[in-house]
Amino acid sequence: MFDIAIVGGGMVGAALAVATAQAGIKVALLERQTPGVLTDNCDFDLRVSAINRRSEAWLQQLGAWQQLSVKRLAPYATLKAFEGDAAPLDFTAAELGESHLGHIIENLHIQQALWQQLPDTVQQFCPVQLSGYQQFEDHACLQTDQGEIKARLLIAADGAQSQLKQLAGIGSQGWQYKQACLLVHVKTSYDALSMTWQQFTPQGPRAYLPLPGKQASLVWYDDHLRIQQLAALPSQQLEQQIKQHFPAALREFSVVKQGYFQLTRSHANQYVKGRLVLVGDAAHTINPLAGQGVNLGFADAECLSALLIKQFTAGADLAAPALLAQYERERRKANLLMMSAMDVFYQVFSSKLKPLAQLRRLGLQVAAKAGPLKTYVGKYAAGLV
Repeated sequence: MFDIAIVGGGMVGAALAVATAQAGIKVALLERQTPGVLTDNCDFDLRVSAINRRSEAWLQQLGAWQQLSVKRLAPYATLKAFEGDAAPLDFTAAELGESHLGHIIENLHIQQALWQQLPDTVQQFCPVQLSGYQQFEDHACLQTDQGEIKARLLIAADGAQSQLKQLAGIGSQGWQYKQACLLVHVKTSYDALSMTWQQFTPQGPRAYLPLPGKQASLVWYDDHLRIQQLAALPSQQLEQQIKQHFPAALREFSVVKQGYFQLTRSHANQYVKGRLVLVGDAAHTINPLAGQGVNLGFADAECLSALLIKQFTAGADLAAPALLAQYERERRKANLLMMSAMDVFYQVFSSKLKPLAQLRRLGLQVAAKAGPLKTYVGKYAAGLV
């Protein structure tokens, strides 16, 4: 019998496994497919995340940050937002008295570092196929192609299409946005900038994310049919489209590879059902405008692991209703706040109404001079408050 069984070994599930196992909790970690392996000489993966300072600190605490290769990390010290020829809104690490605001890192690299940090006491079931689950008075049981796995508590960390959530009959509320997101890995004629910037347009934002060396990740939001068409273009034709629609400051570059995904919002109707609890994308997916998705997932895992470790140390039931209710209360409020803020942001900056466009520009100009408020927003975005 395991204390906890975590279904999903991605970034959030693996972090939760490391945190709880390090405290002596008996953990089973289930993952459908064997994680990929990156070396310093590998090409960069398209899927990257902006890891804020709070997530960075927690990964350091777990010992996973130390497993990351500096050759695959891109720190940024400035966040820049602008629209048209209006003055940009800049958040800088120097203004906050910090060395940097965060790092752009490949998702696979973070996952790999966390798996390297898993204690030997974690029993790994990978690859494994889940077929069903049951709950009993004092435990829950997973049915898999490797047999039954019993645990006091089950944790669904298996992503936006969580199979465990579906098996449990937990519904969600949400919708698919009219836009999709194109990711483009490019090689540049210059070393990566120590900044990430976002330009707002009526069709959607365009963004630059630094990667190590003379590389970058470009993000292009637009109508989903338009994004599908762009994703299907040969490299040279896509380069011409980017040059036409991105700021001239991007300068010379060449396309290495591209891919796209639909934008969706989803929020589980409940985070807890008996001896089952949801974390990360299994509980919520968010518009990726500000790159907060994985940071919210890490915050879920950090909160839940702290509660579980305290409960374990006291010798109490890890699936106690009061404990899991406290987790849901704390994280649902924080996640809903960020999701709602991103939706307002999305609606305001995707509107083509001229009065609203003028108001947006005025808002950016006011925000740039907002003093203490601007400082607080910058700290919040960096996970420093």
